Amino acid sequence: MKNCTCVLCGSPETSRFFRDDTRMDNLRDYYHCQNCKLIFVPPNQRLSADEEVSRYDMHENDPEDPNYRKFLSRMFDPMVERISPESYGLDFGSGPGPALSVMLEEKGHNVEIYDPFYAPDKSVFDKEYDFITTTETAEHLYDPLKELDRLWSCLKAGGFLGIMTKRHKGKVFFKDWHYRNDDTHVVFYHDETFEWLGNRWSSKPEFLRSDVVIFWKK
Repeated sequence: MKNCTCVLCGSPETSRFFRDDTRMDNLRDYYHCQNCKLIFVPPNQRLSADEEVSRYDMHENDPEDPNYRKFLSRMFDPMVERISPESYGLDFGSGPGPALSVMLEEKGHNVEIYDPFYAPDKSVFDKEYDFITTTETAEHLYDPLKELDRLWSCLKAGGFLGIMTKRHKGKVFFKDWHYRNDDTHVVFYHDETFEWLGNRWSSKPEFLRSDVVIFWKK
């Protein structure tokens, strides 16, 4: 099979290393980029928009759920430690039940939300922010370079971009990794993937957890 161009860095140096043929209605291949170490599903094997949103409609992200708040604290705590009081932020990929934005507003910050299905007002990208968060969203992006570059361009100098997504540990571990079993997950980042983005943005990624990385814009 002809190799796919990497959907993040554009490199042709990719190879198919795994095929999931257990899905009778949705055969899935996974390609690995030698340049930025991204793993991705080829575009012709992604879900349709209707199929994708039907999966999201099943999510129960209640901002009052203490367990969900604890989960989001992985991003919330380090971001709050870094930003100034009454900062202006954007939560990108807020989903059907925005919660992180509620938590941040409870701390006195002003937060816009964006989600392509549930809060699709693109005027948020005409503004500049002190901080931007995207939790459990980056793995869903069909055009990750476009979307992440757009977020970076909306960030003020001195601002912070926080990305929460589980990072893969290499091809050996990928086959049995639960994170790839979600049909809406189409891109999987490695530490080196975020290093590649950091070089692009002249910003060193700060790896805080296995699923949280924060960039500071000089």
